Amino acid sequence: MDFLNAIVAFANFVFVPGLAYGAQLAIGALGVTLIYGILRFSNFAHGDTMAFGTAITILVTTALTGMGITFGPLPTALLALPVGIGATILLLLGIDRGVYKFYRDQKASPVILVIVSMGVMFVMNGVVRFIIGVRDINFADGERFIITAREFRDMTGLEEGLAIKTTQAITVVVAFIVMALLFWFLNKTRTGKSMRAFSDNEDLALLSGINPDWVVKVTWMIVAALATTAGVLYGLDKSFKAFTYFQLLLPIFAAAIVGGLGNPLGAIAGGFVIAFSEVTITYAWKKVLGYLMPESLAPDGLVQLLSTDYKFAVSFAILIIVLLFKPTGLFKGQSV
Repeated sequence: MDFLNAIVAFANFVFVPGLAYGAQLAIGALGVTLIYGILRFSNFAHGDTMAFGTAITILVTTALTGMGITFGPLPTALLALPVGIGATILLLLGIDRGVYKFYRDQKASPVILVIVSMGVMFVMNGVVRFIIGVRDINFADGERFIITAREFRDMTGLEEGLAIKTTQAITVVVAFIVMALLFWFLNKTRTGKSMRAFSDNEDLALLSGINPDWVVKVTWMIVAALATTAGVLYGLDKSFKAFTYFQLLLPIFAAAIVGGLGNPLGAIAGGFVIAFSEVTITYAWKKVLGYLMPESLAPDGLVQLLSTDYKFAVSFAILIIVLLFKPTGLFKGQSV
């Protein structure tokens, strides 16, 4: 029974949160890797793009609930998500036309575009804070749990309980649907194949008659959808605060680079690697080890390698190690 209790404690505090967090990072990293693979620069404004799409979704969610429109047991934000995606698409297409297109026409080097994206990041950060403020916002309504710890204990008779939040389940399901749709689009549709060709060899793609402006527009549209979806899922699972999404840029970039920058499959794998690394290293293992070890050897301390305050330091450390020893990442993307 102690072994089963240890497994349940591990699932409750490490596996389930890590799975949900990994799905959120994977969707975010897909947007970063698409921009790098197709437009050839690292978009530092990606975190604030997530914040903008989520902020619009929250405003629409508030309006819907104010009119008495809800999604039953599911969060109303899922109904508002398409509006948030649409607003983010318009924003990114406007930014590309007003900012990035000038530098593409000038054949600016990637480092110039990176610096430009940092300027866009600061502007967007201020705009989001002006629109929705700086406070924590919880916009998850409906059923809070699929199963509570007490219900699990009553069903199994175990001492440990397993709680699965509705938002965690929604995150994982939506993430896998989004990933499947993206891979289908890139591999089966004409536009997706054009984007892959443009990424592999831009000059050859242009000679083949591929319209670069259309590829760029579709890329920004997909990135807007991915960023908004990732931001909303993260906000539903935790809460929304504009500055948090700026901080999320580090683990998202770490996920993209660990998996292989420019490789969509690598972005997904990297998201889960970073998520489980953060959760595992910052979790206090006292309870799990207490079940597994004899009472005389049970630890007195928390057995926590790092405080949760340092979870982003884990991402940074992994990022540095990968850049030093394997800059192409796990799936051999483009070196950084």
